[in-house]
Amino acid sequence: MLLIADAFKENISQFIFGTSPLEWCGVITGILCVWLAAKNNIWNWPIAIVSVLIYIFIFFESKLYADMGLQFYFFGMNIYGWYYWSKQKNNQTETRPISLITKNEILFSTAGIIIFTLALGFLLHKNTDASFPFIDSFCTACSLIAQVFLARKVLQNWLIWIFVDAIYVGVYFSKDLYATGLMYALYIFIATMGYLDWKKTYREQNN
Repeated sequence: MLLIADAFKENISQFIFGTSPLEWCGVITGILCVWLAAKNNIWNWPIAIVSVLIYIFIFFESKLYADMGLQFYFFGMNIYGWYYWSKQKNNQTETRPISLITKNEILFSTAGIIIFTLALGFLLHKNTDASFPFIDSFCTACSLIAQVFLARKVLQNWLIWIFVDAIYVGVYFSKDLYATGLMYALYIFIATMGYLDWKKTYREQNN
C-alpha cells in the first residue's frame, strides 16, 4: 500500500510540477473559451485567440505539427467567429440563431475529412518526424470542420468536438502532455453540456 501511495504522490507531483507554466496558461484559457462557447457567449472568441497562440509553441515542441498548423487555422477562424457572432442578422437586435447541419454539409465534410487525413498523413509520415501522423491528421481534419460549424452556429459542431476530443485525450497523454490531456477530457463534458444547451435554445427559437 505504501508503494502504491508513493507512486500516486510521485505521479501527482509530476503532473503538477512537470507541466510548464505555458501549458497551464494554455489549459486555463482553453477551458474558459470552450465553456463560454458552450454558454453561447461571444467572449469565447478573444480568449480562444490567446489559447491558440500559446498552443502553437506547445505543439511545435511536442512534434505535433498537424496540431500546430491547426492553431493557425483556429486563429483565423476565431477572428471570423468573433465577427460572425457579433454581426446581427438582418440588422435586427437579436443575435445569430443556431442552425442544424444539412445533408450536403455532412457529405462534403466527410469527403473533406477523408481526403485531408490521407494527404496530410502521408505528407507528415514521409517528410517529418511527426508523432501519430495519420491520427493527428484525422483529428486535425475533424477539428477544421467542427470549428467552421461552431463559427456558423451549427448545433452539431458539439458532437464532432466530443468525438475528436476523446481521441485527443489519448494522444496527449501518450506525449506526456497530462494537463492538456485532462483539459480535453474536460472538453468532452463541456461539449456535451454545450450540445444540450444549444439544442434547448434551438427549440426555443423555433417555437
